[in-house]
Amino acid sequence: MSKAVERNLVIGLDIGTSEVVAVVGEVTPDDKLCIIGVGTNPARGMDKGGVNDLNLVVKSIQHAVSEAEMMADCKIGSVYLGISGKHIHCQNENGMVPINDHEVTQVDVDNVMHTARSVPISAERKMLHVRPQEFSVDVQEGIKSPIGMSGVRMEAKVHIITCANDMAKNIVKCVERCDLHADQLIFSALASSYAVLTPDEKELGVCVVDMGAGTLDISIFANGAIRHSAVIPVGGNQVSNDIAKIFRTPLAHAEEIKVQYACALRHMVSMEENIEVPSVGGRPARTMSRHTLAEVVEPRYHELFELIQEEIKQSGWEDQIAAGVVLTGGTSKMEGVVEFAEEVFQMPVRIGKPIDIEGLTEYVDDPSYATAVGLLRYGLELRAEKNKEQEHHDGVVSMLSRMKNWFHNQF
Repeated sequence: MSKAVERNLVIGLDIGTSEVVAVVGEVTPDDKLCIIGVGTNPARGMDKGGVNDLNLVVKSIQHAVSEAEMMADCKIGSVYLGISGKHIHCQNENGMVPINDHEVTQVDVDNVMHTARSVPISAERKMLHVRPQEFSVDVQEGIKSPIGMSGVRMEAKVHIITCANDMAKNIVKCVERCDLHADQLIFSALASSYAVLTPDEKELGVCVVDMGAGTLDISIFANGAIRHSAVIPVGGNQVSNDIAKIFRTPLAHAEEIKVQYACALRHMVSMEENIEVPSVGGRPARTMSRHTLAEVVEPRYHELFELIQEEIKQSGWEDQIAAGVVLTGGTSKMEGVVEFAEEVFQMPVRIGKPIDIEGLTEYVDDPSYATAVGLLRYGLELRAEKNKEQEHHDGVVSMLSRMKNWFHNQF
């Protein structure tokens, strides 16, 4: 098996409440992302984005990673890891540095970003992301790239996402027990946005909602930058539980029924359509109306959409998301979801699948793979930034070395 570094591979690992997904991507010579391996396994030991049985989670990861390794014919050593849960918080902060009438350089940008991120956070929390929103130089505001501009002082507005330290440690521990290294922890909804959003949507203003089995992960973008992040600790499992209780069927069968037959809007289902529902305790299966199933599902989806709408309102960005809402994740796949969501949100809604990818596209052409593919994209961006920093560092070292040699030769 070839190693990931030799082949310029990047690996995303999404440990969800219901499924663990590992995706291997290869960077082509023309810098395109080519999917070469996918591994999935039902998640055990996870609840609403948190670990509640470490050993079960480790086994789930091992199976998914092993499947991805076989398909990609490589040995995975490190991954970009998604994280979610109600412990995720966000805040918008400002930073300021003097530039004293000189042209703004990358060093100035780094300094102002460092100032903005130097806000005190409690010892129980860990900083996940510090994303630039916009810069201002003196009185000129809304600048996206200030390098080369002149002024007296520069300010930066940033979006900071933090998580609970212990939750982060637990999920990283699961990965390390599989002999893997977590290169970076990445908020799931931010990762998903890298896979499913277009630059135009981010510019116009859009809300991406990753609808998982245990959580609803939300990121709001406007003017090309992230403005708000949140996690609502409910998801598709609520729907499955309702089906299991009302139809008196085992949870595993309830999940199958939801995936195959459920519809989010009852008026889209004919009264004549029937489905077979397995019973518990060896009793014979029963025939039920699909319309009855929709009557069970519709109120639950209405609750989920109302929670999302409330979060959008509280963020203060409701009037700034002209491109509407993009729903992704496994819970968004149900028939009638788009129509119902448009009724509730009163704005355009679409289902988001990974875009602009090559390779095994048929495997990941699905909303439930958005986070894993987004982790690859985010990882590639981080690598590019590190390479740029390394080149800058090497350039400075080389210049200092030449100056030292010149002085040595002169004196």
